[in-house]
Amino acid sequence: MKNLVNYAVKYAERGMSVLPMLNKQPMIKFADKPPLTVAEIEEFWKLHPYAQIALRTTNFFVIDIDTKDAHGSDGFKSIESISDDLLIDTLAQKTASGGKQLFYLKRNDIDVRQNIGWLDGVDVKAHINNYVMVAPSEFKNNQYEWLNKKPIATAPKELIKLINKREYNSDYDPTKVKFSSEKTATSELFEQIVNGLGETGGRNNALASFIGGLLFRNVDVDITYQLAKQTNENTEKSLSIKEFDKTFDSMVKKEIRRREVADGINGAIETNAEN
Repeated sequence: MKNLVNYAVKYAERGMSVLPMLNKQPMIKFADKPPLTVAEIEEFWKLHPYAQIALRTTNFFVIDIDTKDAHGSDGFKSIESISDDLLIDTLAQKTASGGKQLFYLKRNDIDVRQNIGWLDGVDVKAHINNYVMVAPSEFKNNQYEWLNKKPIATAPKELIKLINKREYNSDYDPTKVKFSSEKTATSELFEQIVNGLGETGGRNNALASFIGGLLFRNVDVDITYQLAKQTNENTEKSLSIKEFDKTFDSMVKKEIRRREVADGINGAIETNAEN
């Protein structure tokens, strides 16, 4: 088994977060920590010359296609159901077990969720604290091998939406239940999370109104951000992260000013009442 330090350094120099591995287990604590520097990698491999290499799925995610397992799940058969228009050409490797992994860059306008068991025999590894072994690492005398030298492609938005989709099998039919059609402002906020921000021309105003509506109802700022982000992702032509953050920041500042004014008025009323 050869020393892989030079490979580890090259991965790090290309912006990857490198993990030293032993029997598919990380040799360091890494969760929520910054990537190892080149100097740290070189120092670690001096002490552990036979460490293998994994990369954290920080700025990319991996579609992990497994061979037919003991339960009969054949990832290669399952992945055939996904259109080639979505599984665009990208960097790919053969795993030590004979499976295949497709590497895709994460997008700025929609988050990709980790989805273990996305399809039978197919996992999506995407969490920043997850990782995948990479070539030329070995496991049980079998080697990981790059299948091509293509750059990592940016995942199509529709592919990420498909990965994020959760299937629920249920006999419940919500169309058979009828309530009053009269809606409140709060019910419209809930529905907007699913329906998105609407047409292109009004997305910014719709987002501002949505954020303002939640903050006005004392929803926590962090939760408001996540709900607003989900609403934006459910919009057919979603706003960029830059536009989204700009609008969110503006609405938070507006809400702070509103509360300061309200506190001032309430303080004046209390003072007058005491007098």
